[in-house]
Amino acid sequence: MATRKAPSSEKMPRLYFVTGSDEAEVRMAAKDKAAKLAPPDAGEFGMESIELPADTVDCAVEMINQTIGAIRTLPFFGGKLVWMKGVTFLKDSVQGRSETVQEELEKFLGVLREDLPDGITLLISAPEPDKRRGFFKSLSEMAETTVKDKLELGGFGGFSEDDLIDWVTDRCRERGVKIDERAAEVLASRIGANSGQLQIEIQKLSSAAGEGHVITETLVRDLVPLTRAGGIFDLSDAINKRNLPLCLDTFAQLRRQGENSVGILLAAIVPTVRNLLIAKDLMERHRLKPPAQPQFFASDLKRLGSEETVHLPRKKDGTLNTYGIGLAAVNGTRFDRDHLVSAFLACREANQKLLSGQGSEDTLLTQLLVRIVAKSTR
Repeated sequence: MATRKAPSSEKMPRLYFVTGSDEAEVRMAAKDKAAKLAPPDAGEFGMESIELPADTVDCAVEMINQTIGAIRTLPFFGGKLVWMKGVTFLKDSVQGRSETVQEELEKFLGVLREDLPDGITLLISAPEPDKRRGFFKSLSEMAETTVKDKLELGGFGGFSEDDLIDWVTDRCRERGVKIDERAAEVLASRIGANSGQLQIEIQKLSSAAGEGHVITETLVRDLVPLTRAGGIFDLSDAINKRNLPLCLDTFAQLRRQGENSVGILLAAIVPTVRNLLIAKDLMERHRLKPPAQPQFFASDLKRLGSEETVHLPRKKDGTLNTYGIGLAAVNGTRFDRDHLVSAFLACREANQKLLSGQGSEDTLLTQLLVRIVAKSTR
C-alpha cells in the first residue's frame, strides 16, 4: 500500500497513474485523486471520465482512442481532468495479450511522450495489472504512480498481523473516528487481509460510532459478522483471557457454522495452549516481564539465543511469527506452568478420542475448554 515517487525531473507533469493488485483500494484511491485533481471552478466541464463498456478488444481500442481525443480537446474553462477509469486491459487477460491492444497502447505512449497540452491533466486507474508489460513499466516511470497492492499476511515482504491492525487504525483515523486496540484486533481477525471488505466494515462502524467517537470492541463484535477465521481468533483470544463463557459461546457458534471439531481443536485450541506454555516457559526461565502489547514481546525474543527460539512458529519467509506468542505472553500471568502442561496433555487426549470416535464431539471439546480455562476453586 505505497506511493512510489521518482525524482520530479523524471516525471511528466499532470500525469497520474493509480494501480495495484487490490481492486477496491485502487478504485477508492483513484476516486480521491480525481476529486483533488479536477479544477474546482469548472463544474461538469472540469472532468471527462472515460470508462470501458465491455471487456473486449474493440472496447479497449475505443477507450484508448477516446482518451487520446479527450487529451487533444482543449478545455473550455482553463483546465480539465481526463480520467481513464478502471482500465482492465492492462491485466494478464485475452485483452491484455492482444497484439491489437498492444499496438494501440504503444501509439498511446507516443502521444503521452509528446507531453500533455496546457490545462490537461490525465489520470489513469488500472487494477490488477500485468507488471511485466512494457506499457505498465513505461507509464509507471512517466507518471506519478500510486500502487495499491493487496494486504498479504506473512511471506516475503508481506504484512504482519501488527501491520494489518495498524492499517485498520489508520483507515479509521482517515474517517475521523478512533478505534481502540482491542477493537482493531477483533476487526482485523474477523475480516483478515481483505482490504475491500475491511473498508466496508470500517465505514459501517464509523457511521455507527459517529464522528469523533471511539469504535469499541463491543461494537465490532455486534456489527461485524463472525467468519471462520474470526471465530478461530475469538476462541483463541477467549482461552488466552481465561474467559469461559466467551469460549463456550464462540465454540457453539463455530459448530453451528458447520466447523469440524478436530479442525477447531487443531486450529484454535492446541496452538493457543502451546503458545501459552512456550511463553510461560520462556518468561519464567529468562525472567521476562509480560509485555504491555503483543508486538512488544518480539524484542524480548530477539535477545534470546537461537537455541531458545528454534522451535517457535515461523512465517513463510522463515522469520519468527511472534504475534501469537506475544498474545500468550500478555496473558501468561493468568495460568501457572503446571496447569498449562496438564492442559496440553489434555489436548492430546481429546484429539485421540475425537479421532477414535469415543463420545460426543461437542461434549469432548466442551469438557476440554472447561478443563483449560476454568479456574480452580481450591
